Amino acid sequence: MVPSEENQLVPKEDMFWSCRQSIFAEMKKKFSQVESAAEEPRVLCIIQDTTNSKTVNERVTLNLPASTPLKRLFEDVASKVGYVNGTFDLMWGNGDNVIDTTPIDQNSDKTILDAGFEPGKKNFLHLTDRDGEQPHLVPEESSATDDNAQDRFIGPLPREGSVGCGNDYVNQSYSYSSVLSKSETGYVGLVNQAMTCYLNSLLQTLFMTPEFRNALYKWEFEESEEDPVTSIPYQLQRLFVLLQTSRKRAIETTDVTRSFGWDSSEAWQQHDVQELCRVMFDALEQKWKQTEQADLINQLYQGKLKDYVRCLECGYEGWRIDTYLDIPLVIRPYGSSQAFASVEEALHAFIQPEILDGPNQYFCERCKKKCDARKGLRFLHFPYLLTLQLKRFDFDYTTMHRIKLNDRMTFPEELDMSVFIDVEDEKSPQTESCTDSGAENEGSCHSDQMSNDFSNDDGVDEGICLESNSAAERLSKAGSEKSSLLYELFSVMVHSGSAAGGHYYACIKSFSDDQWYSFNDQHVSKITQEDIKKTYGGSSGSRGYYSSAFASSTNAYMLIYRLKDPTRNAKFLEANEYPEHIKQLVQKERELEEQEKRQREIERNTCKIKLFCMHPTKQIMMENKLEVHKDRTLKEAVEIAYKLMDLEEAVPLDCCRLVKYDEFHDYLERSYEGEEDTPMGLLLGGVKSTYMFDLLLETRRPDQIFQCYKPGEVMVKVHVVDLKTESVAPPISVRAYLNQTVLEFKHLISKATNLPAETMRVVLERCYNDLRLLNVSSKTLKAEGFFRSNKVFIESSESLDRHVAYTDSHLWKLLDRHANTIRLYVSLPEQSPGPQFRRTVYQKSSGDTGNLDEACERIKGPVGNMKSVEAILEESTEKLKSLSLQQQQEGDNGDSSKSTEASDFENIESPLNEIDSSASAENRELENQIQISDPENLQSEERSDSDVNNDRSTSSVDSDILSSSHSSDTLCNVDNAPLPLANGLDSHSITSSRRSKANQGKKETWDTAEEDSGTDSEYDESGKSRGEAQYMYFKAEPYAADEGSGEGQKWLMVHVDKRITLSAFKQQLEPFVGVPSSHFKVFRVYASNQEFESVRLNETLSSFSDDNKITIRLGRALKKGEYRVKVYQLLVNEPEPCKFLLDAVFAKGMTVRQSKEELLPQLREQCGLDLTIDRFRLRKKTWKNPGTVFLDYHIYEEDINISSNWEVFLEILDGAEKMKSMSQLAVLSRRWRPSEMKLDSFQEVVLESSSVEELKEKLSEVSGIPVENIEFAKGRGTFPCDISILEIHQDLDWNPKVSTLNVWPLYICDDGAVIFYRDKTEELMELTDEQRNELMKKESSRLQKTGHRVTYSPRKEKALKIYLDGAPNKDLTQD
Repeated sequence: MVPSEENQLVPKEDMFWSCRQSIFAEMKKKFSQVESAAEEPRVLCIIQDTTNSKTVNERVTLNLPASTPLKRLFEDVASKVGYVNGTFDLMWGNGDNVIDTTPIDQNSDKTILDAGFEPGKKNFLHLTDRDGEQPHLVPEESSATDDNAQDRFIGPLPREGSVGCGNDYVNQSYSYSSVLSKSETGYVGLVNQAMTCYLNSLLQTLFMTPEFRNALYKWEFEESEEDPVTSIPYQLQRLFVLLQTSRKRAIETTDVTRSFGWDSSEAWQQHDVQELCRVMFDALEQKWKQTEQADLINQLYQGKLKDYVRCLECGYEGWRIDTYLDIPLVIRPYGSSQAFASVEEALHAFIQPEILDGPNQYFCERCKKKCDARKGLRFLHFPYLLTLQLKRFDFDYTTMHRIKLNDRMTFPEELDMSVFIDVEDEKSPQTESCTDSGAENEGSCHSDQMSNDFSNDDGVDEGICLESNSAAERLSKAGSEKSSLLYELFSVMVHSGSAAGGHYYACIKSFSDDQWYSFNDQHVSKITQEDIKKTYGGSSGSRGYYSSAFASSTNAYMLIYRLKDPTRNAKFLEANEYPEHIKQLVQKERELEEQEKRQREIERNTCKIKLFCMHPTKQIMMENKLEVHKDRTLKEAVEIAYKLMDLEEAVPLDCCRLVKYDEFHDYLERSYEGEEDTPMGLLLGGVKSTYMFDLLLETRRPDQIFQCYKPGEVMVKVHVVDLKTESVAPPISVRAYLNQTVLEFKHLISKATNLPAETMRVVLERCYNDLRLLNVSSKTLKAEGFFRSNKVFIESSESLDRHVAYTDSHLWKLLDRHANTIRLYVSLPEQSPGPQFRRTVYQKSSGDTGNLDEACERIKGPVGNMKSVEAILEESTEKLKSLSLQQQQEGDNGDSSKSTEASDFENIESPLNEIDSSASAENRELENQIQISDPENLQSEERSDSDVNNDRSTSSVDSDILSSSHSSDTLCNVDNAPLPLANGLDSHSITSSRRSKANQGKKETWDTAEEDSGTDSEYDESGKSRGEAQYMYFKAEPYAADEGSGEGQKWLMVHVDKRITLSAFKQQLEPFVGVPSSHFKVFRVYASNQEFESVRLNETLSSFSDDNKITIRLGRALKKGEYRVKVYQLLVNEPEPCKFLLDAVFAKGMTVRQSKEELLPQLREQCGLDLTIDRFRLRKKTWKNPGTVFLDYHIYEEDINISSNWEVFLEILDGAEKMKSMSQLAVLSRRWRPSEMKLDSFQEVVLESSSVEELKEKLSEVSGIPVENIEFAKGRGTFPCDISILEIHQDLDWNPKVSTLNVWPLYICDDGAVIFYRDKTEELMELTDEQRNELMKKESSRLQKTGHRVTYSPRKEKALKIYLDGAPNKDLTQD
């Protein structure tokens, strides 16, 4: 160190302290920045990239300070996802849905807080394309320089079935850069309509074939000759032009499929891509007839082969020429578990001859005998474009299912086909030419493998032609051909999935740059040669993200090679080389795309919002959708809405305005004073897919002015209550602020209603049945629970009711009643119930039979001598109670027969007959005067979950026809109710055989409707009421129903407290119906006029709502322990064996004989069946199958389980009843006569046991067939077990090897089983073809009419067809 410099050095201690101070200062600065940043609110941004399906399920999360500029947001997003900033847009989103289609302004100087981002909440953004182009990726060089570049990529690892070229094409280092955007690949994808991936794969392959595309472009469409919509070549031309010139990422294929004659259902049918290729080529050939392209398919894709058979003794060879469009290669030889390792092996196996020896010897025409021979195939000519189909779909004869073979099979990038042409056989002088190019492939070993068979052999043959004149020429040409048969792979169509279905996509090499691309529907991406190798199949090697067994289901299915021939290999036409008609088509498509883009831009800037309007004259709320451009002003929007709502003749335009409206709360949020020139985009907060509010087109009269609605106000609907008249006035709308006090609110209401605020009581209805008195004047409305839209009731009288406790006050009771009162429309019975009931309250005691309307008119007259409504009701109610108690006492005395007899209306005296009929029952109001105790004592009724049967002609008056559907009322209140099953039975049906039940020797316990009915008596043993008295509001008045509700039908409009029980409700209806409540039924009417009976007497009407309809039908309601039963007649030998007869009522404890006795008069009167009690039986009905025969001494609920919706068969007997014991078994037998091809009628056979021997003996007795010759089989399906007489002899399981009937495979344990039997010595009738066809038609018609045959018919795969005229119904034979 120089001495002079020593003096300039800073001492070590000073340097240390200065460094320390600078570090502390820096740290302090950093801490202050952190503190300020910590104090600043943060905004959580969640960005979803929707530009690529591989990234659509991934999210980028940014947590930014609220002061971050929007520019910085875009920079951070671009850095995070690896896109070039400025090549993408951000839009507001909500999860997976875009709610605002207006892009966020990237160049704005606003902060994210000012732009509408909310701190502390999740702000969803969608990253989208800009101007229809995908975002540009950051070049790999620039991203490689950033050490953290890999962290910025959000690209996911693809899952199974994701896009790209299958999940085998990716590894753990996958990033966005491996999926190129359209702008970089230069290719356009195809939209998958639903299941058209197979079509997309083939179309992309044809598009990437230069020779095919160029030839298609040279074809010119003549619009004068054909409709462009149905022209397949023209639509392909358009599609190829769009694939080449469109700026879209993907285009639709609907125009192409429409030209095929397909409808939308075809999009949901997945087909085989090889089948489509064959059908499409055939259709193109048909369309191109008489044109330059007529032989295009043959020139490009058709090859030839020889199918030969050579005698091994004399050398004679017979052969024929066949053509092919593709070569099907077997993956795994039949019967082998080892697959071919490569395409070359499969090709060798394809041409490997087989030896015909032993029983398969060939008959030699020259030797004139059967000789050993060699049979095989020999390729004569390979096409320019060679298509190989790998037959991965096979049939497993073990499981009898189609399967897919996922075995590994390699295929080379270059395939030398010269090794598969053998010219040695051509030297043999014994070979005889037998060319038959038009022959079909019958009998040849490859006939089931050929994809197509063209009869035209005049095409250009680039390969060997064995028809040459000279053998030397043939060999020379063959040699040169062999040296030039080198093919290069350029398309691999991949199938991912199973034999039941899957997904197709194509891996195609571009001849322009030799780069491989994956065309996976709308997504196109670059891939490598290594990715192609992963389509070999099998389980070897890496399978990408998923390593499960499912990964191996992705493998190559179809390979397309092109002959390497520089003289023939074409390049794609350049734009300047296009024919003139293609240039015009390009220009036309560009204009259409630009027009579509402009329209899309308009759509993106159009606000679409719900619009409501209360029509000023009709007073109905109208709804529509207002569509207005975001730049249109509010004034212009009002004009649009005015015309949209068609108000020109109702109100002037200047009497209309738009206000912000909340339909859900019926709340006017704000009006837009002074903003008539403001753009709608600003008023509505931008263009969004959905808005959280609506618009209301408000109208006024010319002499009115609009009220100002300010933001923050709440709407209050004020109802004025009058205690004297007990009325509630219609609402008056008042707007208030939540921070107002109750006292201020009272003064506000006082101004609107002119009622004094000092005596005003205000009651807020916050929700149903929550009535709160606002008695704290200093509390704010917000504290009291006010919201956007509110309802209050006010009362401002000087009555003493103000000083009573609120819950005991008249006001509270009135409001409580008002809140619980509903309006019902009740349809009364059209006819009077009977002669005794004609003397009701509606008629004079002198016998005047005036109708209800007359009675209503009379009540309007003088009322001097008329009893009050309350007096009439009180008197009638007391008489009803006395009658009920009298009946109850009679029942207690054991006189049960009277209750049954009481079902006849003629024997019932109305307790109302003595009431002076001058008092009409039609216009009575029973308010707080009806004392109702718990309703069970008034009537004991049983549940009957049945609706009204459509056939009224067979119904009785006291037992209306009800269907077996369960009641919706019961569904709402079911506890231990029977559960209806699909076959019409329920959980209370007899589920076990009566034989097994008899063997148990004990009664099974079942939940019956007795426990479930809810009709227990209201009174306890001491006779005291268990419930306190309640007063329920009820008011009824006549109502004129709408037209179409039935002429002469009487209606009531009833206002009733919905807390009333059904029992009490029925009591109130008694004066109007004219019969006691026990003799009419209440049916609730649902949508589509479905009616269901309401039977639970102790339940309230709480499930009813305003304007519900009720139908009253006459008929005795069920009592406790009773069940409504549907009776059907069993007609075993009729075409329709099940016929509905009537509804009946069976009771618990009743014997079968008693129920038969009750049925006799009903059968006579309603069905015209005059029977004796021993001439018919009842038996169990299970769907349409007859079951257990009920014996006369059986008791319901003890021996026979009975339930709601029960159904029984009534069977008329030819003679005396043979069934005497539960141990017997009754089967229905039917003889099959094969020599006559006919079936005899059913005969019942009663067995004493389940022995097969006894069955054969009984059948022998009734038929005369010896026992040893009888064969029998059990019928299948639903009774009568119909089967075609052409199938019965072979299809049934005749003569099963069993000794008893109750074991497998018969399982005959109950009555009603169907047994077919025959004489085994009887020969089957020989039928001619004409007889068989005639019989087949008759049987088909018979079985279709009966509808009893149940067969399994799996969904059939729809055949792939292309209709050349565009109409599938015109050319059904084209395939």
